[in-house]
Amino acid sequence: MPQTKILSGKEVSQSVYHSLKPRIKRLKERGIIPGLAVVLVGEDPASKIYVRSKTRRFRDMELYSETFTYPASITESELIDKIQDLNRNELFHGILVQLPLPKIIDTDKVIGTVDPDKDVDGFHPENLGRLTAGKPRFIPCTPKGIMRILEYYQIDLNGKHVVVIGRSNIVGRPISILTSLKRKNSNATTTICHSGTRDIPYYTRQADVVIAAIGVPNFVDDSYLKPGAIVIDVGINRVADQSEKGYHLTGDVDQEKVTGIAAALTPVPGGVGPMTIAMLVENTVESAEYSVSDI
Repeated sequence: MPQTKILSGKEVSQSVYHSLKPRIKRLKERGIIPGLAVVLVGEDPASKIYVRSKTRRFRDMELYSETFTYPASITESELIDKIQDLNRNELFHGILVQLPLPKIIDTDKVIGTVDPDKDVDGFHPENLGRLTAGKPRFIPCTPKGIMRILEYYQIDLNGKHVVVIGRSNIVGRPISILTSLKRKNSNATTTICHSGTRDIPYYTRQADVVIAAIGVPNFVDDSYLKPGAIVIDVGINRVADQSEKGYHLTGDVDQEKVTGIAAALTPVPGGVGPMTIAMLVENTVESAEYSVSDI
């Protein structure tokens, strides 16, 4: 059985943090500490874990981070007022609104309130528009992390067929744009599959690279792949079990079944997840650099 190469997001993220250190040092010499404001609404346990991981990394990098926690009962207008305060606060170069928000709040309206120059998540319509035009300011963290993994492992997408499963504005749509942009390491022919696609395996079996971002545990198995395909597993799904924690994490790809078929594969955990946080740190540092035009 051919060996499947593991594309370690942990390894790539460490190289990112190493490359950021001199940039952070230059900013600090100018009296600038890159700062991130995290807005957390409600009691979603997964959101709390994500926020802890993000803020811990900022602390480890000796950057500034503050989390603003609000009850699920906060009104939309109150939340928008809080974000506008953060827009004006010069301590923060980045503002991250942890999703999902409670259903009574219009997520698009809240995201649209974030200053595009501080939108380190890359979700503001202005930043999504710039990405679509091929002139991005902030690239959404998970898609940016995927591209960085491919670049690190010298997987050039030029001329390849990429199939993306999922069309969210967080992962599926932006990664479909990034992979097809006419630029170095991109320039792929990209197909998007989603819940309305008939016979998804028909498309994925033609793919040189499959990016699974559908949020369904073990959705992609060996029947979806041609031998030698590269598989990027974006999913982080909690599956209940009898362990002490009561669950385990699994991706959108059945990793056991595709091992030996795929040429390379991102693991879950330890694949795309660490890169999402690394790109958040990088975007915040970039935002701080934008604030000083001559750096």
